[in-house]
Amino acid sequence: MNLLSIQSHVAYGHVGNASAVFPLQRLGVEVWAINTVEFSNHTGYGAWRGQVFDAGLIAELVEGIAERGVLARCDGVLSGYMGSADIGAAVLGAAGRVRAANANATYCCDPVIGDVGRGIFVRPGIPEFMREKAVPAADVITPNQFELEFLAGRAVGTLPEAIAACDALHRRGPRVILVTSLHVAETPPGAIDLLASGPDGRFLVRTPRLDVALNGAGDAIAALFFFHVLSTGSTAEAVAQAASAIYGVLARTEKAQSRELLLVEAQEEFVKPSRLFPASAI
Repeated sequence: MNLLSIQSHVAYGHVGNASAVFPLQRLGVEVWAINTVEFSNHTGYGAWRGQVFDAGLIAELVEGIAERGVLARCDGVLSGYMGSADIGAAVLGAAGRVRAANANATYCCDPVIGDVGRGIFVRPGIPEFMREKAVPAADVITPNQFELEFLAGRAVGTLPEAIAACDALHRRGPRVILVTSLHVAETPPGAIDLLASGPDGRFLVRTPRLDVALNGAGDAIAALFFFHVLSTGSTAEAVAQAASAIYGVLARTEKAQSRELLLVEAQEEFVKPSRLFPASAI
């Protein structure tokens, strides 16, 4: 499997491509990574060095890949944080070029906008771009609960409301949706839910809530879910495998009290999760 991943990157730690690429490689994927930024570390530290690349560079790199005559072998495009609407347009342009070369290629968009408790944390214009341009263009999207509410334009406080929000987004384009960090009225204390909705049904995975607040976990689970959707064709299997793998990594990270995801140390979790959480049809 060959995937084009267009995301941010850090030298130290694991967010963006630094969180998504290695798990995919560990699963046997050839990843063609294009970095939208290159920072020393993620911005959660409060200080960092590096630079944001412009949209022209993304288009130039895609053109260089196209010149190798390999776009027809690209099975999908994965995108995450977009620093500007211009970068977003370049990402959609890349997805369009891949689809033109391979009609079976799939685009997965992790619509990074904000989170519960933090609100919107991206630049002005990005939330609207995600809602109006990126989501309709995507085959697979992986919003968290806050992003689901924003994109669907409705509150999500119960499981039926989450399902209704997914249905509203399905009507706008995406065939498969993974909702991460879902905590609704039906979610027990001390637990966290993941809801996946696809052509084969709706499925829920519930895991214990771990005492970790880390950057990059969403980038990793989006990549894992996308891989399993493509490799198995099963929404249920994809959410079960992705949730189980990321839980194993987070559990190892919590035990070590690490501020960064222990992706390398816990890499066996990607191949064979130490604890498997089944997906229940709903």
